[in-house]
Amino acid sequence: MSDAWAVALAGCAALGAWASHPAPVWPAAVVAAVALAARRPALLCAGVLVLASGLGARSWAGLDPPPTGTQMAGRATLVTDPVERWGAVRVELRIGGRRVEAWAHGSPARTLRGLLAGDTVPVAGRLAPLRGPARSYLARRHVAARLSVTQAGRPGPGNPLAGLANDVRRTLLHGVASLPPERRALFAGFVLGDDRDQDPVSVDDFRAAGLSHLLAVSGENVAFVLALAGPALRLLGLRGRLLAGLAVLVFFGVLTRWEPSVLRASAMAAVTMLAAAVGRPASTLRVLALAVAGLLLVDPLLVGSVGFQLSCAACAGIAVLAGPLSRRLPLPLAVTLAAQAGVAPVLVGAFGGVPVASVPANLLAAPAAGPVMVWGLAAGLPAGLLGGRLAALVHVPTGLLVGWIALVARWAAGLPLGQLGPRHLAVLAAAGGVAAVPPLRRPAVVAAVAVCLLPSVVPVGAVDGRPLDGGGRLWRRGSATVLVVDRPRAGPLLEALRGARVRGLSVLAVTGPGDVALILRRHPARVVLAAGEAADGTTVTAGGLRVSVTATEPRLVVAVSRAPPG
Repeated sequence: MSDAWAVALAGCAALGAWASHPAPVWPAAVVAAVALAARRPALLCAGVLVLASGLGARSWAGLDPPPTGTQMAGRATLVTDPVERWGAVRVELRIGGRRVEAWAHGSPARTLRGLLAGDTVPVAGRLAPLRGPARSYLARRHVAARLSVTQAGRPGPGNPLAGLANDVRRTLLHGVASLPPERRALFAGFVLGDDRDQDPVSVDDFRAAGLSHLLAVSGENVAFVLALAGPALRLLGLRGRLLAGLAVLVFFGVLTRWEPSVLRASAMAAVTMLAAAVGRPASTLRVLALAVAGLLLVDPLLVGSVGFQLSCAACAGIAVLAGPLSRRLPLPLAVTLAAQAGVAPVLVGAFGGVPVASVPANLLAAPAAGPVMVWGLAAGLPAGLLGGRLAALVHVPTGLLVGWIALVARWAAGLPLGQLGPRHLAVLAAAGGVAAVPPLRRPAVVAAVAVCLLPSVVPVGAVDGRPLDGGGRLWRRGSATVLVVDRPRAGPLLEALRGARVRGLSVLAVTGPGDVALILRRHPARVVLAAGEAADGTTVTAGGLRVSVTATEPRLVVAVSRAPPG
């Protein structure tokens, strides 16, 4: 199968999975099998299209929500690691053939808090359909209901593979106990994809800098793991090397919880090893296409996962563009630009834009990210087993490298470069086309890029009472910026402020309960009005805006209006 037909096959699998229209599965599977045996790529693509569509419809049909109040009880297996959310413990469970999002308080929460994915525990509770913005995201993870846990019994170990993976995770994290909490949390993200303890401000730094892919385990991690296992694998014969390599991939997938990016990278590595074993090496683009087609047939709901889309898009960008770009640019810059070009359509569609700072940030951070992953795994296990001062000494390089990456993220997040939206990307694509013409016309490229980037750094005009995700409302006029928050959620609110290109606050008014310390860390405010501190009738003028306290009981009430001239 040629590269072009392999890409067509992946496209048909994606199209069928996205449509998820009820279709006869077994006839389509027979057609695909016959076409594969007869080497008829067009017929194979048609069969895979229908097969993926039918399998997708079956997957969605299995997500019918239960009636509210339905009781459920049984021994559950943890699918994810428990995480603290708003005074409760949240975890995804597999119980009775159904995957649910479980929430626990009190005694059940204490039982679940110390467990890890793969552990088992008897639970009982009430089911309810999912509601709100998380419904679509959770559906892609095969979660169709929420379980309010009322009882949790004595936990037990899961299967031996999951138990071994959890022991390795605990050992790796024990080894970095000497690092500051922020760097320890980032290390867990770099090496294991564990984001549970990451500070919302640090997460926002990485997102603003276009470095959030470093906090999720990806193909680079898989490549480093296989490189570490390489000396041992080379001692085996061809078949033994294939089986041992697949075993390494499976264990690493269990260790990192089979996130979509790990699935894509592991599938590609498996296809590459299989092709080498049968003496038919394939190009990166063909390997990617075959891996995507296979994964979407196994789990059609992956097609809507943003993490899966970003992982595939970055790999496709590198496979297609890195080679041509490297003939004119240094290789690190070529790879960075190729990956950014690949993920740009996904980022624009999912998050509204591509951070301009991502190119310099990735060039500065990527050289340190690789050593963190390699050293974190190779030296992390001995350090975790030995502990104490020796572990602290072993992880001195780890702390320095993680600190450097965090510094780059913080620096890049502070650059006033904004984001590239759809219009900017269209201009850049046109500029790239012009770059292919003779040198006499290349000044047009510079002009096009300048036109493209200019809107991303032009200050935003007046804004009156714009609602923000995370519990905030924003006013802006001239150089004055006023933010009023009620029950703020730091993560979403920081992201919303970044999207609004807020660089600082003139006035922050806190009208309800909630911690604003993280907001103030990123956006220091000249004046803070909070319940219990601001007096009734207080008025603050900032530039073209006036903030007036109209009531303090039973809660703070403020009014924001235009300030009179002069």
